[in-house]
Amino acid sequence: MALVTTKEMFEKSMKENFAIGAFNINNMEFIQAITEAADEAKSPVILQVSSSAIKYAKLPYLMKMVEAAVESTNIPIAIHLDHGPDFETCKMCIDAGFTSVMIDGSKYDFEENISITKQVVDYAHSKGVVVEAELGKLAGVEDEVSVSEDDARYTDPEQAFEFVSRTGCDSLAIAIGTSHGAYKFKGDARLRFDILSKVKEKLPNTPIVLHGASSVIPELVDMCNNNGGDIPGAKGCPDEMLKQAGENGVSKINVDTDLRLAMTAQIRRVFNEEPSVFDPRKYLGAARDEIKKTVSHKINDVFCSANKA
Repeated sequence: MALVTTKEMFEKSMKENFAIGAFNINNMEFIQAITEAADEAKSPVILQVSSSAIKYAKLPYLMKMVEAAVESTNIPIAIHLDHGPDFETCKMCIDAGFTSVMIDGSKYDFEENISITKQVVDYAHSKGVVVEAELGKLAGVEDEVSVSEDDARYTDPEQAFEFVSRTGCDSLAIAIGTSHGAYKFKGDARLRFDILSKVKEKLPNTPIVLHGASSVIPELVDMCNNNGGDIPGAKGCPDEMLKQAGENGVSKINVDTDLRLAMTAQIRRVFNEEPSVFDPRKYLGAARDEIKKTVSHKINDVFCSANKA
């Protein structure tokens, strides 16, 4: 099966009220773990790459590894640019074979966000590629995205309708209370499902995306901390809330922090428990298994996308 766009998988998700996991990739172990878990669950999956991941792993390497994953599985796989910072980065990824790109103009004012998003949409659509845009600002830090709590703002449903109408974007990332990184909530976790409901009422046929949606799995945080890590007070978005989001109109849920924690937790454990180990396959293999376990849990128990391929 060749790489696909997100169009058909999103249409199915909106009809059947489930979400599709969009998992960030950085190297071979991430790609193998994610696609093997999705293939075993017969789930569609989105592999997404940030501009920082491109700088780290280089675009040709990432694309060839993704192509290998496509050849090794029998599920719909989309390759997506996460938080594209500008037109040039989006164009580079489109020209390299990406089937989906995100242009993140949320740092600009409303009119400038519309302008840059429309520029990307026009180019992407001419190449058969779909576009995700963002309206509203999520707090937190992830790679090159950094927004303080004071600068964060919820998505305005009225603006969302105007934004999609004027840009022609294919999906919209909204801000309803999630945040990037491992420290999403200071108090109790809370998502604004009332805003989600109003956005879906205004845009019933537009796939909605949730960024900053890792659970920051407590067991992985503990494994890191118990083996020399220092991640105190990390807190994410509970699985029950993410499942509710998928059941109530969110078509794509992004996962990055949980995969980083899975890899780091197992590498720390191996180094701590087996200090004589210096074969990278020993600790990277354990890390890959933990990422796969994490993705399987998301697909089967949270996003409910198993058997939807």
